[in-house]
Amino acid sequence: MKIRIAVFVDEQKFPLDTEADEYDAVAIHLLLRLVPSLEPIGTIRLITPKYKLTRLCVLPRYRKLRLGDLLVKELHKYAIQDARTRSLDQITIVTHSQIPVKAFYKRSGYVEEGEEFDEEGAPHQKMLVTLQVDETRKPEER
Repeated sequence: MKIRIAVFVDEQKFPLDTEADEYDAVAIHLLLRLVPSLEPIGTIRLITPKYKLTRLCVLPRYRKLRLGDLLVKELHKYAIQDARTRSLDQITIVTHSQIPVKAFYKRSGYVEEGEEFDEEGAPHQKMLVTLQVDETRKPEER
């Protein structure tokens, strides 16, 4: 939560009272830490079973290292494992991207859907990526 507050509240000026929500207690949270210090430097959240990527952030001094890409890849891996337990053949992960970072999500295969919209006072774009859960099965077996 400290990373999210540092990025979304202190840096980006979103309201503190909207940072924690009803999904925090039930979502999957991935935390990126430095080694060997284990200092937390980034986080991402996955809301299941609807597969929504939220609250992705990396502390400013580490952003040039493309660690956000690593967090998204790890979230995708987790979502695929979760989908296997649900016997799903594919999943669609949804995110609401801030407009300035749409290209970041496009690098991970996300595509825009619909019009831009306001979320908590900032312009956002709904973006989706569809992932195959079991690449080893033939299409007719799916």
